[in-house]
Amino acid sequence: MLTPFQFVLQCTEPQKLFNIANELLHTEEAYVKRLHLLDQVFCTSLADAGIPTEVTTGIFSNISSIYCFHCQFLFPELKTRITQEWNTNPRIGDILQKLAPFLKMYGEYVKNFDKAMDMVNSWTQRSPIFKEVIHTIQKQDICGNLTLQHHMLEPVQRIPRYELLLKDYLKKLPEDSADRKDAEKSLELISTAANHSNAAIRKMEKMHKLLEVYERLGGEEDIVNPANELIKEGHIQKLSAKNGTAQDRYLYLFNSMMLYCVPKLRLMGQKFSVREKIDIAGLQVQEIVKPNASHTFQITGKKRSLELQARTEEEKMEWIQVIQATIEKHKQNSETFRAFNSSFSREEEHCPDSPVIISNTDIAMLINVVFHNY
Repeated sequence: MLTPFQFVLQCTEPQKLFNIANELLHTEEAYVKRLHLLDQVFCTSLADAGIPTEVTTGIFSNISSIYCFHCQFLFPELKTRITQEWNTNPRIGDILQKLAPFLKMYGEYVKNFDKAMDMVNSWTQRSPIFKEVIHTIQKQDICGNLTLQHHMLEPVQRIPRYELLLKDYLKKLPEDSADRKDAEKSLELISTAANHSNAAIRKMEKMHKLLEVYERLGGEEDIVNPANELIKEGHIQKLSAKNGTAQDRYLYLFNSMMLYCVPKLRLMGQKFSVREKIDIAGLQVQEIVKPNASHTFQITGKKRSLELQARTEEEKMEWIQVIQATIEKHKQNSETFRAFNSSFSREEEHCPDSPVIISNTDIAMLINVVFHNY
C-alpha cells in the first residue's frame, strides 16, 4: 500500500491539477457555510433581537453581497466544472478570470474591518442583549468553539488562500495549456486584492493578542487599541529592597508602556493583577551587579525603580536590549511628531491668511509613524 507521500509522487500532472482544483472546491464549500453563518445567523439574529441596523451594518459591512456572490455564482460554477465537466474541460482559470473582478467588493469589507472589531468589542460590553445573542450562537456546534471575531476574519483570509492555490495550480500547468492565459490573468487580479487582505490579517493577529492579554489582566487595563503593540512578555523575579528576597512577577512590554504585574492564583489559566503601569517615555534600563544575586537589571520610571532578576544571563540581556530598543523607537517617533508639529506651526505663523500646504514627504512621514511604528 502506498503512503500519502508516495501517492503524491506517483500522481500524474493532470491528476495534480485536479487535486488542486478539488481542494479549491472543497474549501469554497466550507467558506460558503462560514459566510452563511455570518450573514444568515449572526447578523440576522442580532437584527431580530432589535440591535439597530447601523450597528449590524457597521459590523458586517457588505457581507450579504459577498455571501450572495459565492453562494450563487462562484461556488456553483466551480462545482459544475469540477464534478461534472472536468473530463472534457479540465480548467479553472477561465472561471476565476471571469469572476475575479467581483472580488473588488472585498475592499469595502477589509477597509471596514478595524471599525467592525471595535464595534463588536464595545457593543459586547455595553449591550447585554448583544452579548447574549453572540454568546448563544458561539455555543452552537456550527461555530466550532470559535468566536464571532474569528469567523469575521474568514473573508479577509479567503483572498490570500485563492492566491496560494492559483500559484500552485500555475506551477503544475503546462506552458502550452489553454488555461494558462486565463489563470495568469486571474492571479494578477487576485494578488492585488490579497495585498489588502494580508495587511488586515496582521492587524487582526495583533488585536487577538491584545484581547488575550486584556482577559488575563481581568479587564483592568484598557489596552485593546490598534495603536498598542505587544513587544515582549514573560515571568521575572523582583528583588525586595528590604531583604533581597525574590518575588515572582510578570512583565508586559508594549510600544508605549510597561505593565508590571503580580500573578494571581486561578484554577483556569494564569491571571495577573497590574501593580505598576510605567510609561516608556522617560523609562531607563540598566544592568546592575548584586553580590548575592546574578542576572539582575534595573528599570527606572518617572515614579519608581525596580530591581529585577532574570533566570539566565541570556534572558537578562534580551530583556535589556528589547526594552532599550523600545525606548529608542519611542523617542524617534516622538521627535518625528514634534518636528512635524513644529513645521506645521511655523507655516501657520508665517501664512495666517493663506491655506497651509503640506508636502507629500510630510504626509508620507506622518502616515508611516501612525500606521507603521505605532
